[in-house]
Amino acid sequence: MTDAPVGIASDQLGATISAQGAELWSLRDAQGRDLMTDADPRWWTGHAPLLFPFVGRSRGDAYRLDGRDYAMPQHGFARRSTFALVERSDSAATFRLEADAASLLVYPFAFRLDMGFAIEGARLCMTATVTNRGEAVMPFSFGYHPAFAWPLPYGGALEDHRIVFEKPEPAPIRKVGAEPGLIAREAVASPVDGDTLVPSHAMFEGDALIWDDLASRSLLWGVPGQPRLKIDFPDTPWLGLWQKPGAHYLCVEPWAGMADLVGFEGDVWAKQGIIALPPGESRAFRMDVSLVDV
Repeated sequence: MTDAPVGIASDQLGATISAQGAELWSLRDAQGRDLMTDADPRWWTGHAPLLFPFVGRSRGDAYRLDGRDYAMPQHGFARRSTFALVERSDSAATFRLEADAASLLVYPFAFRLDMGFAIEGARLCMTATVTNRGEAVMPFSFGYHPAFAWPLPYGGALEDHRIVFEKPEPAPIRKVGAEPGLIAREAVASPVDGDTLVPSHAMFEGDALIWDDLASRSLLWGVPGQPRLKIDFPDTPWLGLWQKPGAHYLCVEPWAGMADLVGFEGDVWAKQGIIALPPGESRAFRMDVSLVDV
């Protein structure tokens, strides 16, 4: 176990990961140029928190299980927990978080969360594996929350950056509603033109944009004609995009689960996107980030 950030690298990419939250702190190209947030405290000091055991905010910052309410902060507790470093090489590392006395008070399940990072050439592969080590079916959701540089360090103005989805995305999207952090029940028209989104700071003045009817499992981020980031998320059906307007990052957040809807009054099994994991079973969620010239 270590408290110091762990570095892994290939000849094309380098990354550092903190044991606090198993959080990806930096991703740099072969010339040392930053591909992630500058973590300017004027905006947001996060880098890439992991969202577990729930994605988003629970109404009243609590969830109900078997008639009892349990306190739960927005996006869960994993991002504030210290993971153990269980495997390490020059190009890969695996961190682990397991249930303990403190977690059982707010989430009474014997979970294990393994977070693996591996760099292969110009690709960073991240895999989160959730295991139910208890005797009861375990409810959970999981999400990624990495903040990528906006603008990327390859030229082109901020307004030239594009999100290009793998497929056209005409379906309506969701936004945050009247209750802070909760999702509005009414959908709004998609801001995507075909397969392309032209982001602006103004888009995020009302918080995140949320796709809960997403066709794509991959996208490109950057300026067409310049090196871009290809982001693959085959195991997560939903997506959030978020930033603090004016900041130097855009969060691209693949989710399996999301915040409660405005006015939600159900128990944990009625939360949207909840996964029911049987005893002894595991569920993995992969996210790959590749530096590409396309």
